[in-house]
Amino acid sequence: MRLDDELFNEIFDEEEHSESKIQQIKLNNSLASANIFDWVNSIIVAVIAVVILLTFCFRLIDVDGTSMEPTLINTDKVIVTNLFYEPDNGDVIVISHGEEYDKPLVKRVIATEGQTLRIDFETKEVYVDGVLLDEPYIQGDTVQGDMLVPEVIPEGKVFVMGDNRPVSLDSRYHEVGLIDVDSIIGKAQLVVIPHKYIPTKLKPVLDLKNIRYIYE
Repeated sequence: MRLDDELFNEIFDEEEHSESKIQQIKLNNSLASANIFDWVNSIIVAVIAVVILLTFCFRLIDVDGTSMEPTLINTDKVIVTNLFYEPDNGDVIVISHGEEYDKPLVKRVIATEGQTLRIDFETKEVYVDGVLLDEPYIQGDTVQGDMLVPEVIPEGKVFVMGDNRPVSLDSRYHEVGLIDVDSIIGKAQLVVIPHKYIPTKLKPVLDLKNIRYIYE
């Protein structure tokens, strides 16, 4: 009789243990499913946040060409902000396109709507609202293009030039002309992947020591 009781208790304990194992497996599966759901949910939230930031707050833009040297070097990557941005004198901006030029442009705002502008191409001096601009950032002389410089910048427009004045295609030329404010992608704020020239290299090379803000 005792053997039967012991055998029954052993079988009962095994059944109870097996049921406990099944419950534990179910619990583990539930926790794993919850973790996967949380992980996927976090990825979705992160992707949405990045999309919102890239759409409304900032973008990463490549500098193409030499027109903004020495401020920006060809192939530099810059962060551009556009949330509630209004163009201001001296800002380095990214433009979606010019009058006839359909590629993005990086230029400096020289004058905004309602301001008077005069460029003396003999002395290479630029005057905004009658005040001579101090332009320590430019390279070369401010040469004349094929467009007449407006005395007053029209409403909704800005006049831009590159810092490398002799080679820059900007508001002095008909291909770019005056820039519509709606064509401004944003303001260039930070050079996050900078480059520099090395005499022995054909192309600029990476120079992470030169990560910097873009000042007026």
